[in-house]
Amino acid sequence: MGFIAITEDYPWDRLTPYADRAKQHPDGIVDLSIGTPVDPTPPAVQEALAAAADAPGYPTVVGTPALREAMVDWFTRRRGVHGLTTAGVMATIGSKELVGLLPSLLGIGAGDVVVVPAAAYPTYEVGARAAGAEVLATDDVADWAGDARVRLVWVNSPGNPTGAVASVDRLREVVENARALGAVVASDECYAELAWEEPWSSDGVPCVLDPRVAGGSHSGLLAAYSLSKQSNLAGYRAGLLAGDADLMARIILMRRHLGLMLPYPVQVAMAVALGDDAHVAAQREVYRRRRAVLLPALQAAGFTIDHSEAGLYLWARSLDGGDCWATLDRLADLGILAGAGEFYGPGSEHHVRFALTAPDDRIAAAASRLTAR
Repeated sequence: MGFIAITEDYPWDRLTPYADRAKQHPDGIVDLSIGTPVDPTPPAVQEALAAAADAPGYPTVVGTPALREAMVDWFTRRRGVHGLTTAGVMATIGSKELVGLLPSLLGIGAGDVVVVPAAAYPTYEVGARAAGAEVLATDDVADWAGDARVRLVWVNSPGNPTGAVASVDRLREVVENARALGAVVASDECYAELAWEEPWSSDGVPCVLDPRVAGGSHSGLLAAYSLSKQSNLAGYRAGLLAGDADLMARIILMRRHLGLMLPYPVQVAMAVALGDDAHVAAQREVYRRRRAVLLPALQAAGFTIDHSEAGLYLWARSLDGGDCWATLDRLADLGILAGAGEFYGPGSEHHVRFALTAPDDRIAAAASRLTAR
């Protein structure tokens, strides 16, 4: 497994001048640029972590038996997945680490192609390039169907930054064409519990492992998930991977060699979090309330909201046609910091991304400043 050096600066560092200006606002900055949770970690999860704090030995790479059972139960209960066993799940150190390393863990390299969404979090591309593979950014299956060089197809639903949800039919199309090539489909689904609009808010966001998508087999399919969003566990780096047990065995072996282990106390806490749906429902309502405040304020200020039917973000563009940097400039004068659409690939330059993860009072402050213009 070899890595190719990535020499570009970290994109979010480019926001520093806008943040500095926004901080000069008399009422302080409202930082909506990064989707980092700010609400408390559920007490039961904290208690489980503390109770497991005496952990002198090495943890396992795959996760404790209790955690793996909790993962299987959760995918069955919450995502409509059938036929999953503990051989088809494992713990990951958050989901970003898995996204960045998966091409290398699968042995993908020079001459191979990794397909990523057209508008996507940069780590999909960075992980592919670090493995030495070529990157194709597209949402159109026709752009890669039949191309034998394709080894991995990333799906992100609900999407970051757009909040778009892939339907069962859309996912099935991806899976069928990838299987025809012998390519792996990896679906990053970490916002799946945060659906706001129909039909997703009632029917749920489809999982790539759902039998309506996968048929009678999980062959060639992986679903990545994280408890950062639904359980406020970003600081725990609590992620999981599920799907094809044969692929999982290959990934686990390499991760054992690399020592990529989630700390034992975190594994215990994860099992508790996965078994409790009540705190997830409560957190979802917190984000729903914040969204209901911020979305109309953005519209009143002249923004068009595209997609954003699920997830932690509002994907917005200014009606004046300016690029993201001009929009960020105007927002900085209001003491508001958002994310630059340019970070998410060609075609996103005229958008900015607003996160719903600020405290209630800061969301209200942003809405007030936007509508007072």
